[in-house]
Amino acid sequence: MEKIDLQMHTKFVLGAILAFLAASVAVAIAAPGVSAADAEAAMDTGDMSWIILAAVLVFLMAPGIALLYGGMLRKQSMTSVIAQCMMAMAAVFLIWAIAGYSLAFGGDTYGLVGGLEHLMMINVPYDYSTLGLTIPDMEFFIFQGMFALVTACIIVGATAERIRFPAIMAFLALWSVLVYAPMAHMVWGGGILSTSFGWITTLDFAGGTVVHICSAVSGIALAVLVGRRSANTVKERPHSIPLMFLGAMLLWAGWLGFNGGSALGMDGVAINAIAVTLVSSVTAIVIWGAVQYLHVGRISVTGMCAGCLAGLVAITPGAGFVDAPAAIIIGAAGATLCYFGVIFMRKKSGIDDALDVFGIHGVGGIWGAIATGIFAIPALTSTPGLLYGGADLFLGQFAAVAFTLVYCFAVSFIIIKVLSLVMRVRLTEDEEMIGPDMVEHGESAYN
Repeated sequence: MEKIDLQMHTKFVLGAILAFLAASVAVAIAAPGVSAADAEAAMDTGDMSWIILAAVLVFLMAPGIALLYGGMLRKQSMTSVIAQCMMAMAAVFLIWAIAGYSLAFGGDTYGLVGGLEHLMMINVPYDYSTLGLTIPDMEFFIFQGMFALVTACIIVGATAERIRFPAIMAFLALWSVLVYAPMAHMVWGGGILSTSFGWITTLDFAGGTVVHICSAVSGIALAVLVGRRSANTVKERPHSIPLMFLGAMLLWAGWLGFNGGSALGMDGVAINAIAVTLVSSVTAIVIWGAVQYLHVGRISVTGMCAGCLAGLVAITPGAGFVDAPAAIIIGAAGATLCYFGVIFMRKKSGIDDALDVFGIHGVGGIWGAIATGIFAIPALTSTPGLLYGGADLFLGQFAAVAFTLVYCFAVSFIIIKVLSLVMRVRLTEDEEMIGPDMVEHGESAYN
């Protein structure tokens, strides 16, 4: 019976994909062309070189997440995390090319989502910009696509070791269209969470709301529905500290492109973004170590890696708007808040956030967004923070955080709830014990 249901589900999914592709091609063929006369800015080869390098750095964050997550879990789950991250990278970027980019940066629909003029990458020039940038639209598409796939990979950590591979992939496919693309449009594409829209004053340089809060609360929505792992399979200690460390270092290096590239050119803003990213992350490592030592009497490599990530997440929304002294405060507070946020999620929340997605990305992203509303300086933005008289920005950051939490959780929960009605979304307790590596992929990470 299960085999028949699987065949029916497979036919349904394939039919839906084919229908979507057919409709996309039809719209793309009918779409009007764009001429070079529409270009709004001259291309700069220096900026183009930097942004393509930054895109590569961000791309490397995805395998970094796979190694970090896999190293933190049981050895029976290493292959499954790699598989989930790799397929997420492929599927989400493909959807980004087909529809996601257009929904994020094509036109505007009531400030909530973009238009359909770039379906199937139609009217996205490779040699000039229609967006007023010094890089071509196609390069902008590549760079932004890296953010989409990295955000998807972050989510898989919340439900590691108990969600089935087909379920998480189906979820991420729908999530990338219904959650990520609208969020990218609302914040960066001229929607209701962008300063240019005029409703509220908000700033998000490199993804505090779009990437970190969004992925964290989406992961929590999954974890709430899927439920906790069996007590027999929960392991507090990583099975491979070297792999975890390597993954964290790939993320640290990639983050320089993540934040620095968000300047969309090589200029003083990019240099400042890279500098404050480094300052915040190293501060957070030191402070996390100090807090952990005072709390439990030792400093772990796992803790130092978590502290590094906490500082990186916290500085992300304000990297292009704050200076180095503020970055020290942001990193120190981010490490402290995330340290106790992780403890709360593990011990008090009742939610099995397997790899501390909300404790790090959620808590760090919320603090980073609020900190931007406090520390943004007039030299880097026309909407400075509270310390410089910008009460509008400070209040706007709270509004953006609240909206992101509600929207991403609600839509993500609806998606996984609907999927649970048509397919089995989690492993059985016996399958958990054996491990998803062999149960779902037939491959062990180790001989």
